[in-house]
Amino acid sequence: MGKDLRGKELGVGISQRSDKYYVGRFVDKNGHRQQKLFKKLQECRQWLADAQYQDEHSNIDLPSEMTVKAWFDYWLNMKKRIRRVTTIGCYISTYNSHIGPSIGDKLLVDVKPMHCQEIVTNLISKGYCTSTVQSVAIRLYDIFEYAYKNSIILKNPCDGLYEYCTNGKSSSVREALTREQQKVFLEEIRGRSYEYQWRLILQTGIRVGELCGLKWSDIDFDKRIMCIRRTLSKVASSKSLVIGEPKTKAGIRNIPLTEEAINILKLQKRKRDGIIVLESKWEDYIFLSRRGSPILTHTYDESLQVIGKKIGVKGLSMHILRHTFATRCIEGGMMPKTLQVILGHSSYSLTMDRYVHVTDDVRLEEMNKIESILNIAQNGT
Repeated sequence: MGKDLRGKELGVGISQRSDKYYVGRFVDKNGHRQQKLFKKLQECRQWLADAQYQDEHSNIDLPSEMTVKAWFDYWLNMKKRIRRVTTIGCYISTYNSHIGPSIGDKLLVDVKPMHCQEIVTNLISKGYCTSTVQSVAIRLYDIFEYAYKNSIILKNPCDGLYEYCTNGKSSSVREALTREQQKVFLEEIRGRSYEYQWRLILQTGIRVGELCGLKWSDIDFDKRIMCIRRTLSKVASSKSLVIGEPKTKAGIRNIPLTEEAINILKLQKRKRDGIIVLESKWEDYIFLSRRGSPILTHTYDESLQVIGKKIGVKGLSMHILRHTFATRCIEGGMMPKTLQVILGHSSYSLTMDRYVHVTDDVRLEEMNKIESILNIAQNGT
């Protein structure tokens, strides 16, 4: 039995140090000592109880006594062998935000369809968009389906859950900037810290992670080619920077550079040369902060939101700039198949359905082209 500084009994596994911190400790089933410090006694007691419960119910050899949290950890380790680090980070974030707080402490075999449906219903009532609700439902299904296929549970409690996910809030439509909006935007960003990054996306359509991962060795100024070979992003679950390959094989590509893109890169090179302190591991990267380290992807979007409010464009983001590039390419007469390759899409339909938007100006231009053909009566035919 541990004691506090006044000699009061605190219970098994808890004691208080001379610096007034409470210590919770126990030996897990593998014989390893687990220990954690807390400022408050109640927090220490709660951690100790939860940790011991999870340790007791995390034995894969006794699956009927496993908690959902223990099974999720096991499932996640399986996924780590075949999924990218950033994808694993999304899995962890989804579980920690939406699944774990509701059913994480339940025994895996005790989870019923109503428990899973309640998670979905709560998301809808809180105003989450349909795509988010569906994403959580899919993750729930995957976790329990793996348990079902391994004969740990008799039935997947998430069967039929997807049909409850259509009542979420409608996702906001991502529309490309009109030509006039693009002109206003380019004028507004002149001289700003991330001007060259934003302008380069409008010239190439690359993803924000690909922009962050660009190196000078990826640029061939003579051949006017930019090679996309990697992405750089921050994993929310670990808060670490991860460098990896593009999401699909189609993402590995060479993009021809316009004269404007070449000029932007040359201007950025002069700007980069002004960074005094530069870590050796980042010295070949094109876009860095004043401190000589990579700029986090969300930083760009946060700045764009401020600019969007100023110029009257709602929801302005790096992805909108990529949409805008795609739309300008189609307006300019680029073949859709060529655009698909430049954007790094594995699917033609993805390029046309999600990334290409026909603006009102283009609709009017196209209708004007065929006006005489449509006016059959006036043509006397």
